[in-house]
Amino acid sequence: MVNPVNEATFTLAVKDLSLVEKLDALPAKPGVYQFKNNDGKVIYIGKAQNLRNRVRQYFHRSRVPDTRIDAMVAKIVDVELTVTDSEIEALILEANLIKQLKPRYNVVLKDDKSYPFIALTKEMYPRVFVTRRKIPGYRYFGPYTDVKAMRSALKTIRDIFLIRSCNYDLAESSISQNKFKVCLDYHIKKCEGPCEGYVTRGHYNVLIDQAAQVLRGKTKGVTEVLKKEMDMLSEATKYEEAASVRNRINALKVYSERQKIVDATEADRDIVALVSKEDDACAVVFKVRDGKTIGSQHIYLSNIAGKYFSDLLEAVLERYYLDQEDIPPDLLLSDELENKGIIKEWLRKQSGHEVNVEIPKTGDKAKLVALVRTNAQFWLDEMELTKLKRGDIVPHSLVALQRDLRLPSLPRRIECFDISNIQETDTVASMVVFMDGKPKKSEYRKFKIHSVEGQNDFASMQEVVKRRYERLLRENDEIPNLIMVDGGKGQLSSAVEVLGSLGLNTLPILGLAKKLEEVFLPHQSEPIQLPRTSSGLRLLQQIRDEAHRFAITYHRVVRSKRILQTELDLIKGVGKKRAGELLEAFGSVQGVKFATEEQLAEIVGEAVGKKILEYFDHTEKE
Repeated sequence: MVNPVNEATFTLAVKDLSLVEKLDALPAKPGVYQFKNNDGKVIYIGKAQNLRNRVRQYFHRSRVPDTRIDAMVAKIVDVELTVTDSEIEALILEANLIKQLKPRYNVVLKDDKSYPFIALTKEMYPRVFVTRRKIPGYRYFGPYTDVKAMRSALKTIRDIFLIRSCNYDLAESSISQNKFKVCLDYHIKKCEGPCEGYVTRGHYNVLIDQAAQVLRGKTKGVTEVLKKEMDMLSEATKYEEAASVRNRINALKVYSERQKIVDATEADRDIVALVSKEDDACAVVFKVRDGKTIGSQHIYLSNIAGKYFSDLLEAVLERYYLDQEDIPPDLLLSDELENKGIIKEWLRKQSGHEVNVEIPKTGDKAKLVALVRTNAQFWLDEMELTKLKRGDIVPHSLVALQRDLRLPSLPRRIECFDISNIQETDTVASMVVFMDGKPKKSEYRKFKIHSVEGQNDFASMQEVVKRRYERLLRENDEIPNLIMVDGGKGQLSSAVEVLGSLGLNTLPILGLAKKLEEVFLPHQSEPIQLPRTSSGLRLLQQIRDEAHRFAITYHRVVRSKRILQTELDLIKGVGKKRAGELLEAFGSVQGVKFATEEQLAEIVGEAVGKKILEYFDHTEKE
């Protein structure tokens, strides 16, 4: 337990100190620290073997920069400590405080609370029923993700162990005064009638303990006990009662055979695997008893960006086993733990026995972990699909962009412009649109540049930006959260000038220079260098490349049309249709030029064929 003397002593010493003075007064002891903001709200809770070293790390200038930690540290105005006697006490206290306070910057764990449990009540004659809400003092089994399997388990338990299904308050006084009468269940041999005292409390609670064993997956031991009971009844010539026990054994066998065998060694173990993607993760716990899976639970984690995988797995174990009664002797994990020794000691104290923690790399155990990891990936994909259907999923790349560029809102709609020309001819522009990090091709636009003579990318960019956003303002259409231009300071400045003239000077805009992948922002002389591994930078590159591809494609179309017009459409008697037929027949304008009179006559007739030959003869002489 937490040492109240240490806690009180430290609080008294620092309560009137500033944050800097508190950092200087930190004790080099294990414990839990709570960071608070200006409103006194706890924003982060952590544990440490050495509070002085751990807490001061957040404020060291030499700390590796991390945007999320930087944002948290900027809000810290106070720190509250609880000194403990050991790291294990710190671990327990941290888990309880996080569960209670749910600080903003801690990893958020969401277990499958919507799934039901089977509960055993704490009464003289306990009941068994399905519930989704936990009541202190009751014993719980589950949660059950397969409701059909849960109903089957509940029916089997009631049939085999004759547990009452009524809601009577069977206090000793009520039974002695005959307040209740047996119901139909007693007459059809589904209950032994505790309401009228037909079964002793001791015998009934033996049945309850056996039922709990079965719900934990320990059917083998219960079966052996029932076989001994059957043999004793048979030897005592109580054949009818022996037959009843035999029927219960058979029912238990059928129930056991329905459970999937995953381990031939008939071991008792939990298998935990964790997978992650961007800011979300999912952990799955498989409960294996007597070599069979008796259930699984998945736990979602969010707000994980920047967290170490080991810390995430430890958080899952701490939260899962904090209130867990049934902790097996073996625990198989998908990944290594940094504080493996502390976790093992804590599990030993929680369970009352040694717990072996293993991270298998090869063999059958590794295959079991891989199976659980596959399930975790499935649930993580399901969560992402659900978010997509609800329309509330935000790709991490957008969050990273907003953070790195300090944008006022998430750049859910990004529009990017690119200019394309060759040797000062056929200048065109493209605009591509990305919604939530995905291309929205139905909203792509292409532009022919009309007001610019020759090769002038800056003026061309001004024309296309002005045409685009004049129209948006005129039609009161959706304004993007972020504008991109393909290029450096020159292209960016040209676009910014136009936006200012349209009254859109607050609209976020950037330029992405291809040579060094530098990000230019308005009114900043030096570019921003985003990390090469940044998902935000990768998204910008993808958008820029798509705009370039779309512009090049359009430029080729425009150029080919111009070439086609000058060589064929200018020949009298050759329209667009005949020009197309000629190109299809001879492959190119050059092929038409060197075709014979007979070959041309087959496609366009003798008269037009002669005109084509005369045209090319004339152009050659010139």
